[in-house]
Amino acid sequence: MSILVDEHTKVLVQGITGRDGSFHALSMLNYGTKVVGGVTPGKGGQKVDLLPVFNTVQEALQETKANCSVIYVPAQFASSAIREAADCGVALILCITEGVPVLEMIENYHYIKDKGVRLIGANCPGVISPGKSKVGIMPAHIHAPGKIGVISRSGTLTYEVVYNLTKQKMGQSTCVGIGGDAVVGTGFVDLLAMFEQDPGTDAVALIGEIGGEEEEITAEYIRAHMKKPVVAFISGRSAPPGKRMGHAGAIISGGKGTAEAKIKAFRGAGVQVADRPDEIPKLLKSVLMKQRRIS
Repeated sequence: MSILVDEHTKVLVQGITGRDGSFHALSMLNYGTKVVGGVTPGKGGQKVDLLPVFNTVQEALQETKANCSVIYVPAQFASSAIREAADCGVALILCITEGVPVLEMIENYHYIKDKGVRLIGANCPGVISPGKSKVGIMPAHIHAPGKIGVISRSGTLTYEVVYNLTKQKMGQSTCVGIGGDAVVGTGFVDLLAMFEQDPGTDAVALIGEIGGEEEEITAEYIRAHMKKPVVAFISGRSAPPGKRMGHAGAIISGGKGTAEAKIKAFRGAGVQVADRPDEIPKLLKSVLMKQRRIS
């Protein structure tokens, strides 16, 4: 099985007539994702390849019955796009857009929660359930169907870990890039709970990075609630002190959010932590073998 998306997911592309939106809409379609149309205000009635374009999300839902939306619009319009989809009751919203202001994302986070829908991102690569559905920008050819769940704050590190998993014949159930910003719609804990309940997932690879306290909170959740094995990798160990690195969320403040603190928290919760991304398959094989011996 999988979480979030599968072969039944009907995807709407907000910003479909833009360069990125049109390119990735066709890429998702070619993968086999059920892309049913797109939205660009003022361009309703046009088509991108064979995909119909609508002026509003509401119009698109009436015609397509989409249950998922992926957003490729400039940062100044991203919050409006997120809220339009939420107002229309789209169950799963993914925002690929980078550069959404933190204050807007704080407001968006609570807005989404009040609407009872789920947001992945912003500033994320999306979600893929290999062989079933790809929603976002992940390179599909490195993925393979299997039983390892992947959650990551980093897009490119997701790809590196997935490449090594596939190389070691460890396919993936679902891979989720949650986004690298300080505030995102869905975090590690929510997704771990989904993977714990998914019969198609045997173990989870978690990729964190310096900045914030998400990983420390997640370690406590794993200790208290996870029965399936989790292995982790934390990027940013060699980051120069006092410098902002990469993602907006990778900011160490008041001595909190260091790589060392996160690694210590995970190891304290019984989570094995890889020194390099390519070590994750070996660690997963080890913990899965140990679990099988115990059971």
